[in-house]
Amino acid sequence: MSNISDAGETVIKEKQAVPKKIIIAGGGTGGHIFPAIAIANAIKEFLPDTIFLFIGAKGKMEMDKVPKAGFVIEGLDITGFNRISLWKNILLPYKLLVSFLQVKNIFKKFKPDAVIGVGGYSSFPVLRYAQSEGIKTFIHESNSFAGKSNILLGKKATKIFVATTGMQQFFPQEKIIISGNPIRTAISNSSISKAEALSFFSLNLDKITILVVGGSLGANSINEAVLDSLGCFEKNDLQVIWQTGKSNSAKYLSGAAHFKNVWAGEFIQEMENGYAAADLIISRAGAMAVSEICVVAKPAVLVPYPHAAEDHQTANAMQLVNAHAAVIVKDANVQKELKDVIVELSRNLGIQKTYHQNLTKLAILDADKNIAKEIINLIQ
Repeated sequence: MSNISDAGETVIKEKQAVPKKIIIAGGGTGGHIFPAIAIANAIKEFLPDTIFLFIGAKGKMEMDKVPKAGFVIEGLDITGFNRISLWKNILLPYKLLVSFLQVKNIFKKFKPDAVIGVGGYSSFPVLRYAQSEGIKTFIHESNSFAGKSNILLGKKATKIFVATTGMQQFFPQEKIIISGNPIRTAISNSSISKAEALSFFSLNLDKITILVVGGSLGANSINEAVLDSLGCFEKNDLQVIWQTGKSNSAKYLSGAAHFKNVWAGEFIQEMENGYAAADLIISRAGAMAVSEICVVAKPAVLVPYPHAAEDHQTANAMQLVNAHAAVIVKDANVQKELKDVIVELSRNLGIQKTYHQNLTKLAILDADKNIAKEIINLIQ
């Protein structure tokens, strides 16, 4: 197992005689898509002629986000394993077979030099086929608890980039490189002041500000708890920036409209403003959310999604909790506990300072560039 800091020694040729072709596979959530785009952009910084093709799942958010980032994407007819309604998995073997045939055709036309998998069920058939053809494959595992697909793929992967230590329980130790998670440059390189950010949301500079994020679709348990807590937050002189997500947004936006201390919207496009404005954060514990919280170093209350594969969000959250860098509230307890935990944290400046200092120690800012260097060095 090696540390990504050694990547500074990598020698990258300034010019490619023949442009490399790279497939990046995966998606389903922003936690997979945004790192994928960041890695592609970093590789293009070093080797501008590189040709990329993304592969995702039809109907998922990557089919919209990737083209907006300037890259071409192909969609597979594939769905993931449904852990809640098992009967919905009856067509999964058929769809997996269809996806393998689609992947075979894509490879025949594109002829990739390397394949990068970033997670999400669309990455499995792509990397599995690449490995059967002897094409170099790279995995980026963003979570603290690896998914089953990545564990299987890791056995034949060229290198595996991970966010944290201790991942040798899932992958061959000699293939692991500790890279951290690539963060959107708009967040990692943000120079927005708190005053500018609060002005963006039309909020008060003199109040403690809570940022609430539950993902692009929203987190029902968090949203219900926040809705019930708005009166309490107002009484304690706290103001709220609330990204509700799409699910039941009308209900939450209507409830927020009664409070002058609340900005609410389905989605915050310029999340760098949300982080810059925040003093405290309420969030799910997806890998990218946790990594972004480390980079912005804002004290957070993490509410892991209980149905995540292998309960990986709890594992992600505990990485911060064990480092005395955040507090965790179980999803089952969020309705009863959230408002009291937030009010107490807002009053305890000592704990806030400790969390800030420890988050700063955990932050990795150049993961995208370091991953790019490693990949380029191994495919040239």
